[in-house]
Amino acid sequence: MIQKIILFLIVMLTTSAIAQVGGRSTYQFLNLVNNPRQAALGGKVVTNYDYDPTQALFNPASINPDMDNQLSINYSNYIGDVNYGTAAYAYLWDRRTQVLHTGITYINYGSFDGYDENGEPTSSFSGGEVALSFGHARNIAFTNFHVGVNVKLISSKLEQYSSFGGALDIGVMYVYDAWDLHITGVARNLGTQFTPYDEVYEPLPFELIFGISQTLENIPIRWHFTLENMQRWRVAFPNPNRAETDLEGNTTEENVNFIDNAFRHMIVGIELFPEKGFNIRLGYNLRRAEELRIIEQRSFAGISAGFSIRLNKIRLSYTYAKYNAAATSSFFGLNMNLQ
Repeated sequence: MIQKIILFLIVMLTTSAIAQVGGRSTYQFLNLVNNPRQAALGGKVVTNYDYDPTQALFNPASINPDMDNQLSINYSNYIGDVNYGTAAYAYLWDRRTQVLHTGITYINYGSFDGYDENGEPTSSFSGGEVALSFGHARNIAFTNFHVGVNVKLISSKLEQYSSFGGALDIGVMYVYDAWDLHITGVARNLGTQFTPYDEVYEPLPFELIFGISQTLENIPIRWHFTLENMQRWRVAFPNPNRAETDLEGNTTEENVNFIDNAFRHMIVGIELFPEKGFNIRLGYNLRRAEELRIIEQRSFAGISAGFSIRLNKIRLSYTYAKYNAAATSSFFGLNMNLQ
C-alpha cells in the first residue's frame, strides 16, 4: 500500500494535464494559509513536524504524537470584508500509538449588493464556504518516512447557488532527527464536486508542494524552503501594464523567461529561536512579490513577519503579511495544550 501511494505521488509530479493555479478551479479557499506560523513563513510551508495540529490541514504526513490533545484556533481578517479561520485537534489512542486528526476551515466573503441584469438594485447577499477534514498518518516501519492522508468534505454557498464536494490530501515526509531535517511532498485537493453550483462540474484546486527545512547546528535558526504549484511549470504570465511602447507605437510585452518561472514557485522563510517560548518568524513569497509589485515603487509585497509566545500551556501567535501598498492581512492564532 505504501509503495502504491509513493508511486502515485511520483506520477502526479510528472503530470501537468490536470494542473491548477488560481482562477482555474473552484473551492480556492482550500489553499489559503491555515495559521499565523505558516503565513509568517511566506505561506504553504509544509515541513513543520511538531505540536501544532493545524499543520496537518496542509500536510497530513505531519500528524504525530506530539499533537496529542492539542487544540489550535486561528483567525484572519483577510482582504476587504473577507474573514476566514481554521480549527484543528488531534488525539492519541489505541495504547497511545495512533493519532487521529480533525480540522475545519471556513471563509466568509461578507455582504454584497445585488443587482439585476438591468442594473437595478435587488436584495443584498453573502457567501461562505467550509471544509471538514479527517486525517491519519503512519510511520513506514524501520524507516524515517511518514505517510498521511486527509479526507475532506467541502460545502460552498454563493448567493443562491450551493455546491458540495470531497477531496483527499496525500503527504510523504522524511524526518531525520540527527540533523533536525524535514523533507516532504504533498498532493493536495485530489477530488471532485459531488453537486455543482449549476450544471457544470468544476475541477478542484489541485496542487503539488515540495518542502525542506532544517534547524542550524549551534544557531537558533530554522530555515524553510518551499516549492509551490509544482504540478504546473508556467505560473508566470506577461503583465499588460508592464508592456513597453516605443516612439513608433510598437508594443513589446514583458519578457517572462525560465528564471522568472522558477523563482515564482519559491517561498523562503526563517524562524528565530524555534524551540523557545518566544520566537520570531520571517518569510518571503516570490510569486506574490512579483505579481503584486508596483512598477517604480517600493511596496514590500510578498514580505510577512510574525511572532509567537508561550504562556504555560497556551501559545499565542500573530503575523502581519504585506500583499501590496493597499492590501495587508493580520493572522491571529491560539494553541492550547489540553493535557
